[in-house]
Amino acid sequence: MKYLMLIYGNDEIWSSLPDGELAALIDRVDTFNQTLRASGELVDSQGLETRPRAVRFVDDVPVVTDGPYLEAKEYVGSYFVVDVASEQRALEIARSYPALRFGSGTGGGIEVWPLMTRDEH
Repeated sequence: MKYLMLIYGNDEIWSSLPDGELAALIDRVDTFNQTLRASGELVDSQGLETRPRAVRFVDDVPVVTDGPYLEAKEYVGSYFVVDVASEQRALEIARSYPALRFGSGTGGGIEVWPLMTRDEH
């Protein structure tokens, strides 16, 4: 089963990290991704640009607006998709994500979304 992992971040925390600490964190995340890639579980991993757009219908017209659709200090900064045998394994992977430990719970988190699959019949 495939799972989408949405990784949330907080600009205040990330910008307050010393350069060496941020570089070390990036290295740990790269190692994390390489380990999942080597196991065959990593399907995709990408960072997101900081200029999202939202599209909603307003008066029966699709309207494009700047920014995410929710007001929040945290934002989705990147994502990865894994293909694993169980939800338990997906949660294990999410719990081991290196950046999760920054900010004592205020630096963001990871949402784990099971992806729909098509019935191939």
